[in-house]
This record gives sequence, structure tokens and C-alpha cells, in this order.
Amino acid sequence: MGRPPGRVAKPVTARADEATAPAPAAPVPVTVPRTNDPERTMADILEVAIQEFADKGLAGARIDEIAAATRTSKRMIYYYFASKEGLYVAALEEAYRRMRSIESELHLADLAPEDALRRLVGFTVDYQLAHPEFIRLVMTENIHRGQYLAQSQSIHQLNVPAIDGLRQIYERGVAQGVFRTGIDPVDLHMSISALSVFNVANRHTFSLIFQRDLDDPRAMGARRDSIVEMIVRFVRK
Repeated sequence: MGRPPGRVAKPVTARADEATAPAPAAPVPVTVPRTNDPERTMADILEVAIQEFADKGLAGARIDEIAAATRTSKRMIYYYFASKEGLYVAALEEAYRRMRSIESELHLADLAPEDALRRLVGFTVDYQLAHPEFIRLVMTENIHRGQYLAQSQSIHQLNVPAIDGLRQIYERGVAQGVFRTGIDPVDLHMSISALSVFNVANRHTFSLIFQRDLDDPRAMGARRDSIVEMIVRFVRK
């Protein structure tokens, strides 16, 4: 029998960069039962979206793949987040929120100033290492020069506790004569972040150039101890 009449699909021609670049891994489906709970649905979408945007960037991420992985629809995603860019901003906010939420549970006020600083720095190093998707998201947004994060209504408030907590540790240390004066808490936060992020952001190139295995737990443990010690010695009186 002949093929029934119908529209003939046009052949798809891959762009040169798509033909040569290795295909990124597809997002892992969130295997949860269907639910009519909007908050649960949005959380599932964000879980997959964070990984999708971290792996492929804003331009390369695909809403249809996020929809398939969360067993929802593109229409539903647009209903909750308005646009692809809206979902991307929400993913950035959620990534920051997760880190700050855990920081708030460290009970740093219960520790002596130096011990509190050591715990905070160690946590930051450990978290960045365990969550490379966070680093990749932040790097992607820096490529866009903060264009999309500037649209967030909550990003500043999300990060206020990080600076307030560090400021309290530092001021307690100064009051007790443990830490030297004249250090800006925001600058100190930047130094902690810089030392922690480098291990993830430059892992592959640094390992290749200097022949260091940065995936070796012993090497990373030593690096963690070194970062903690550098920060403490910088602040100590």
C-alpha cells in the first residue's frame, strides 16, 4: 500500500557547532508520583532545571527536556515560571537558597569565634565540592554579566544572612581580642568564596596542567585544611 498523503517533514540540518560538540547528558527524570500539589510540582521542576541549566547554560537548556524529566508539560512550566528566563532566575534563586539554608543550621553562635570561622570555611569548601552545579550556574550567570540575576526580587535578601553571620563571628572575635581589626566582612566572604570555588571551577584545567589529581579525597582534604588555615591566619590577631 502507498504511504498516506500528508505533510512531508523537512530534513533537519544540524549546525556545525551542534554536530561537533559532544551531546550533554539528558536530565535524569524525577521519578515521583503525579501530584496536584503546586509547590511539589514547582520543586520537582526546579530540581531538574538546576541541573539542566548548570550542564548546558541558558541558551543550551531545553524546556521540553525539563518537562519530560518531571513528567509535566511545557505549558505547565510556563504557567508557573512565565518563561525560560523566568525558570532560569528561579533556578539561580533556589541554588542560593539551598546553600544559605544549610549555613543557617551550623549553629555558629554556639562556638568560640575561631572555631566558628573554621566551621564556616570548612562547610563552604565542602558544599562547593559536593555541588558543582551551583558553581556552574553562577559561572553561567557571570557570562551573562548578572543580567538575569538582576531581575530577581529575592537574591539580595537570600544572601544577607551569609554576611550577617560572618560579621557576627568576626565582631565577637575582635571583642575577645582573637581577631585583628580593620577587616570588611564582605571582603572576607569574597576571599572564602574565591578559595572554595577555585577547586571546582578550575578542577579539570588545573589537574591537567599541573598533574594533580583533584578528585583524590586525600588531596582535597589537604586542600580544605589549607584553605581553613589561610583564612584563620589572615583574620587572627
